[in-house]
Amino acid sequence: MSRSDRGLRRLAAGTLLVAFQGTTPPGWVLRELEHGLGGVTLFGFNVDGHERLSALTAALREAGGEPVISLDEEGGDVTRLAYHVGSPYPGNAALGAVDDPELTRQVYLAIGAELAGCGINLDMAPDADVNSEADNPVIGTRAFGDEPELVARHAVAAVEGLQAAGVAACVKHFPGHGATRVDSHVAVPVVDVTPEVLRARELTPFRAAIAAGTKAIMTAHVAVPALTGRTPATLSPAALTGLLRDELGYDGVVVSDALDMHAITKSVGLGGGAVRCLAAGADLLCLGPLPQYDDVRGVIDAIVAAVDEGTLPYARLEEAAARVEALRVWFGAPGRPLPERNGVGLHAARRAVRLAGEPAPLAEPLVVEVETPPTIAVGDVPWGLGPWLPEAEVLRVAPAAADAAELLAKAANRSLVVVVRDAHRHPGSRALVSALVTARPDTTVVEMGLPVWRPDAAAYLATYGAARANAQAAAELLTGA
Repeated sequence: MSRSDRGLRRLAAGTLLVAFQGTTPPGWVLRELEHGLGGVTLFGFNVDGHERLSALTAALREAGGEPVISLDEEGGDVTRLAYHVGSPYPGNAALGAVDDPELTRQVYLAIGAELAGCGINLDMAPDADVNSEADNPVIGTRAFGDEPELVARHAVAAVEGLQAAGVAACVKHFPGHGATRVDSHVAVPVVDVTPEVLRARELTPFRAAIAAGTKAIMTAHVAVPALTGRTPATLSPAALTGLLRDELGYDGVVVSDALDMHAITKSVGLGGGAVRCLAAGADLLCLGPLPQYDDVRGVIDAIVAAVDEGTLPYARLEEAAARVEALRVWFGAPGRPLPERNGVGLHAARRAVRLAGEPAPLAEPLVVEVETPPTIAVGDVPWGLGPWLPEAEVLRVAPAAADAAELLAKAANRSLVVVVRDAHRHPGSRALVSALVTARPDTTVVEMGLPVWRPDAAAYLATYGAARANAQAAAELLTGA
């Protein structure tokens, strides 16, 4: 391989954020970091406590200087640091319900401090989507709310908090994933709005985040017919160059959403998606958790081949490399003082809980937690009130398999608490809750998703998320603690 060939391969590899299994980096990742790999994206399966995570990130730095080391730490339902136990921070919906931007800044400052302490330098957060579609299967509690200005002010506060801790924010999902009814992990969602609505609603938080100096913005695998036609924004020059760069004036790093999602792999394939994403204007490509080393090499080969064939300008790779290098320089700036964890997560979760009615004092409580399938973005993170109600009997039931009569018999002469997540999206959950509440009007219902549907129960608690902090705050209200 000639020197020029090696330089081209290094530029191609420098655009990639790869993933791997386990809590120690495999040899191929370390070798590729030596040869210019852009960095890694970590997931819950890479995290086994702060100490081991710090050792992992130190090994990555030793191999690659200052690689981009990223993960999705939104707090709330989408957590990687606390994937195995649930987050000590409420998510965006809870922060939006409180609507105190300074509180949001403090929560994200605390999250950033934890990330920085573990060696993470890029957080794929905050989510700046305006959740205008209540039946959205992938955003929901990840959004600050459904009002553009509210989302904008909290997105700014989150960016400021993270970056004050020395962790780059990556605002997502441009140009907006909040108006969809399809999860882009499995298909291409469509945001069929006019350019005027797009600019007034979806783009408002992104404009604000750009003005606040966000270091990165993540693309969305959504088609916006008025802007991108049938093409996902991730692959659209009109979205990433025409709108984001030229119209909104953004010159920071553009990061793709995971390219192993079906919206990309089932349409143009991993390698083809990588080439088109770079051509559209992205700088870093998150490959996601599925591609193996052979796939990574295939993506690098596809990028090199596209340059050789003239379908991807060499200058586009140089431009991407310059933006990522500027980000690395920011990573290496003089250390920022990190705040100590001060319980801000639980404080925020307590402020977010909304209570209607009066829950009766608990007497030998039976807690029925109605299971709902987790989204791919959230994963299998623990949730529920069980850990905070040690005196209760907790049953986790699937709506299709649950027998309301059996549950009512079991709850005879006892307090009955029913816990749901996004009941408005799940007819089976609503049917089960309605049957229980009809027979037991003294039931307390706890909604740990978005409080869109409310049964006529004696007491109704809305936590705006299912993080560990949300659960503790709800349990305190129930027990009077």
